[in-house]
Amino acid sequence: MSQVTEFNEYRQRMNATILAADNKVIKRFFNLDTNTYAAGALDVKTKEMLGLACSMVLRCDDCIKYHVGKCFEEKLTDEEIYEIFAIANIIGGSIVIPHFRRAVEYWEILKSEAGATAHDGAALAAHKAEHDGQPTA
Repeated sequence: MSQVTEFNEYRQRMNATILAADNKVIKRFFNLDTNTYAAGALDVKTKEMLGLACSMVLRCDDCIKYHVGKCFEEKLTDEEIYEIFAIANIIGGSIVIPHFRRAVEYWEILKSEAGATAHDGAALAAHKAEHDGQPTA
């Protein structure tokens, strides 16, 4: 099973278990999180980029994977994702570097699973064009 599939299935399974407990405070917190990343004065792409940078500085690997995946869905380019990585490293300092490595690894896996490689801009562009106009999940 791929790292991406494993992460997404685990997250979905555990979120379902957590929400099934029907705790009002937890449900409200999850709803707040969902609504925070919805389009508003800032678009979803910008919010996901902010979420990724903050997650890297806070050194939360699960959060980093989630936001790297969302940034991929939002069709960020390698150049854009590496600028986010640079900002996170500058703000967080050298302690962020191990998380940066894992973020790059996950980004490369996402591209690979989409039929792209680190050096194949045409394949990544095809992936992006294929998903234009489709809602993110």
